[in-house]
Amino acid sequence: FPCEASFASANFTDSLASVGVTTCPVSWTVGAKAASFPGQDSYFQGATPLDTWVGYVVVIGFGALFSIFTTIVVYLDKTFAGNASMTSEHFNTAGRMVKTGLTASVIVSQWTWAATLLQSSNVAWQYGVSGPFWYASGATIQVLLFGVLAISLKDIAPSAHTMCEIVRARWGKAA
Repeated sequence: FPCEASFASANFTDSLASVGVTTCPVSWTVGAKAASFPGQDSYFQGATPLDTWVGYVVVIGFGALFSIFTTIVVYLDKTFAGNASMTSEHFNTAGRMVKTGLTASVIVSQWTWAATLLQSSNVAWQYGVSGPFWYASGATIQVLLFGVLAISLKDIAPSAHTMCEIVRARWGKAA
């Protein structure tokens, strides 16, 4: 079997042979480093696929490009749409025009990210059909508590944007 004995154990080579693998990849057997530290060689044999300057050009170039594009769009919006009086508060809060449905969809989309989807699949594999239901039920309590808290905060401080403004509305200027 072509894999070096110092690198691969007999069980490993037997298991490879049992699934039809007859030769080891070059990266497994090249040099003493590969034999003593498997997995430490890069796919590109220690050479980077692109030069470092290309990475800087991509990062800085795209950053500058998107900054210029955003600046032009904001300028055109102010010039032609008549939104020259827009303040940072209006911009950051979307003019207070975000409805409950959009807010709920944002909360759910931020809650349901890749790790949650993978874990719910693991729970389904381990516990069956009811696993993902109970997994989601445990996390739903936090979302519901956040909704109740948000409603009560809107009653206390309807125009607050930050936590400091909420504290000031609740406990006064001394807090």
